[in-house]
Amino acid sequence: MRAWLATLGVVAQMAFRNLFASRLKTIIVGGIIFFGGLLVVAGNSLLDSVVASMSRSVIGSVAGHIQVYNAKSKDTLEVMGRMMMGDPDLSQLDDFAKVRDSLLKVENVKSVVPMGISGALVTSGNTIDLALEKLRSAVNARHDAKTDAQRVEAEARVASEKGHVRQIVSVLQGDLKNAKAVLDERTIDPADGAAVNRAASDAFWQDFDKEPFEALEFLENRIASQAADADLLFLNYIGTDFQAFQKSFDRMKIVEGTTVPAGKRGFLFAKHVYEEQLKLKAARRLDQIKEGTENEGETIATDPDLKRMVRENVSQVREILLQLDAAKTVDFRAKLQRELGSQEADVGKLLAAFFQTDDQNFRERYDFFYKELAPSLELYRVRIGDVLTIKAFTRSGYVQSVNVPVYGTFEFQGLEKSTLAGALNLMDMVSFRELYGFMSGEKLAEIQALQKAAGAREVSRENAEAELFGSKAEDAPAAKAPRRIEATTTPGVAPVMRDLGESLGGKLQREEARSRVFPADEVERGVVLNAAVILKNPKKIRETIVAIEAQGKRDGLTLKAIDWQAAAGLIGQFVNVIRMVLYVAILIIFLIALVIINNALVMATLERVKEIGTLRAIGAQRRFILAMLVVESIVVGFIFGGLGAGLGVLLVSVVGKIGIPAKSDVWFFFFSGPRLYPFIGTSNIVAAFAIVLLVSAFSSFYPAWIAMRVTPRQAMQEEE
Repeated sequence: MRAWLATLGVVAQMAFRNLFASRLKTIIVGGIIFFGGLLVVAGNSLLDSVVASMSRSVIGSVAGHIQVYNAKSKDTLEVMGRMMMGDPDLSQLDDFAKVRDSLLKVENVKSVVPMGISGALVTSGNTIDLALEKLRSAVNARHDAKTDAQRVEAEARVASEKGHVRQIVSVLQGDLKNAKAVLDERTIDPADGAAVNRAASDAFWQDFDKEPFEALEFLENRIASQAADADLLFLNYIGTDFQAFQKSFDRMKIVEGTTVPAGKRGFLFAKHVYEEQLKLKAARRLDQIKEGTENEGETIATDPDLKRMVRENVSQVREILLQLDAAKTVDFRAKLQRELGSQEADVGKLLAAFFQTDDQNFRERYDFFYKELAPSLELYRVRIGDVLTIKAFTRSGYVQSVNVPVYGTFEFQGLEKSTLAGALNLMDMVSFRELYGFMSGEKLAEIQALQKAAGAREVSRENAEAELFGSKAEDAPAAKAPRRIEATTTPGVAPVMRDLGESLGGKLQREEARSRVFPADEVERGVVLNAAVILKNPKKIRETIVAIEAQGKRDGLTLKAIDWQAAAGLIGQFVNVIRMVLYVAILIIFLIALVIINNALVMATLERVKEIGTLRAIGAQRRFILAMLVVESIVVGFIFGGLGAGLGVLLVSVVGKIGIPAKSDVWFFFFSGPRLYPFIGTSNIVAAFAIVLLVSAFSSFYPAWIAMRVTPRQAMQEEE
C-alpha cells in the first residue's frame, strides 16, 4: 500500500511538472475543458431554473401537480398547448365524488379539483342591434306612458335614441361612399345604398313617429345587417367548482367583480382574454402603445409595431362613431376641438387627428382619452353583470346553448402578462356539462316535468316502429294522440333532448340565469372530464402517480394520471426540446474536445520520446507511463474544468441577483413572472466535474498507448 501511494505521489509530481513544461498543450487542452465546464454548469443551471419556473406557472394556473382522467380515453389529456379547436376524445369520469374519494385515499394527495376543458364560439354583440333595441324600448315606454311626466321622459329617450341611430346611419353612408371610391360599383348592391340613403333622409325621421314600429322593422331588416360590427370570439374555458378551484390555485385573484357564488351558474373571464378580445380596439391599442413606450423602452418613431397601432387608430375610428348619439357627438366635438385647437366640425376627422400620436404627445392624449372620452363609451363588448349566451357543439354533434352571468375577471399573480396562463376562462361545472352534452340534474327534472305534462312514456327501440305507425296509432283520433318526446343517447353520454327545438338552457331568461341555483351536491355527484390534483409533497410526483392508478384499480376506477409537464402538452415538451439542444451542444463540444485534446497529447507524447525512453531505461514500467499521462490529463481537466465551473457558478450567481427579463409574453410564462432568477444546483457542479474528468481521462488513452510502446533503445537512437 505504501509503495502504491509512493508511486502515485511520484506520478502526481511529474504530472504537475509536465503541466508547465508544455504550455502550448496545456493552454489548448485547458481552454477547451474550461469552456466545457462553463457550459455544463451555466447551461444546466439556466435550464433547471426555467423548468422550475415553468412548473410554477403550469401547476399554479390550471394543471396542478397531477392531472387525472379516464384511462379508456382515445386521446391524451392536454390542458394547455393543444393546437386544435375541436375537443379531444376523452371518456368521462361518471361520478366525481367517487373519483375524489379514491384520490384522497392516496397519502400525498392534498386536494382535488373537478374540471372539464372545451371551447365555444361567441358573438360579442352588434352596435346597431343594441341601439335599435334601446330605441324600440323607448318607443314602447312612450306608448305605455300614463302621466305627463312619464310621456315627457319617454319622449326625451326616444329623441336621444333616434339621434344615436341617425349617427350610425350617417357612418354607414360614409362607408358606402368610401367603398364606391375603391371598389367596382357593380359589387355593391344598389338596394343597400338606397336603404341607407332613405334611412339618412330627413323625411324618414320626420315620418318616424307616425309609424314607429314599421320604421323600426325597416331599420332592423335593411340597415342592421349592413352595420354588423360584431366579432366572433372563440373562448376556451374550464368547467369547474369555483370554490375548490380558488382554494387549490392560490395564485388566482379576482381583478374585477366577484367570484361566482356556490350553487350559481356563472362565468369568469381571464383578464388577458377580456382585454385582448372584448375591449374597444382603439382603447386596447392605446394601452399597448403605453406599455411599449413605458415598460419596454420602445419609441413610436422607431418601433414598427407601435407605428402600425397608431395608423390603425387613425384609420379605424368607425367603432367609436357608432357609439355616439346626438348628445355624445356634440360633447365629443367640443372636447376634441378644445384639445386639438381645431375648428373642424366632423367628429370622425377630429378623432383621426386626435389618434395621430407621437412620442411627444402620446401620454397627454392617452390621459385625455381615458379622462374625457372613455366614460361616454362602452369600453367592453361584454360588461361585468351581463348575461353571456354561449353556444357550442356537444360530443353528439348538435348545438347546445346556455346563458351564464358574467361575474368578473381573474388572473394569476405573477403571470398577469402571460398569454398562455391567461387563455382559459372559467365556467361553472353544471353549465359546462350542458354545453358538452351531459344531462344536468335541473334539466333532467324539467324534462321529466315536460314528459309528465305531455303524457310521454318510454318506448323500447324494438317496439318504436309499432308504437309510432301501428294500428293503434292509426285508429286513435289525431287530436288526442299524445306528443311523443324521446331522449336519445350516445355511448358514454347522458341522454339529451333532440326534438324540443332550442335547448331548455337556451330559453332561460336573463333574470333566471342570474337567480337560478343548483343543488350543492350537483357538482360533486356529476360527470367530469378530468381532475387536477394538488400534492402535499411535490417532490414525490412519480410515486404518487403510481399510487393513484393503483388505488383507482382497487376502487374499480380506470384512472390515468400524468404529471404537470405531460398535461401541459406542447408547452411542457418545450423544456425537453431545450434540454436536448443543450445536451447535443455539450456532446458536440466534447467530441471536438476529444479530437483536439487527443491530437495535442499525441504531439506532446512524440516530443517526449527521449524522456519516456529514459524513464523506461531506469526501470519505469509501462503502467507507470500510462498512469503518468492519464494523471496529467486529469490534472489539466480538474484545474481548468474547475476554473470553468467556478466561472459558471459566479456568472449564474450574478445573473441570479439581477434576473433575466422576459422579452415576450411567452417567456413571461416560462419565467413565471417578469424576470427569471437562475440558481445553482449542486448536481450541475458535480456533473460538470464528472464529464470533464471523464473526457480528460478518455482522451489520454491513445497517447498513453503510444508512450507505452517507447523503449530505451528508441530513446538512445534519439540521442544519437
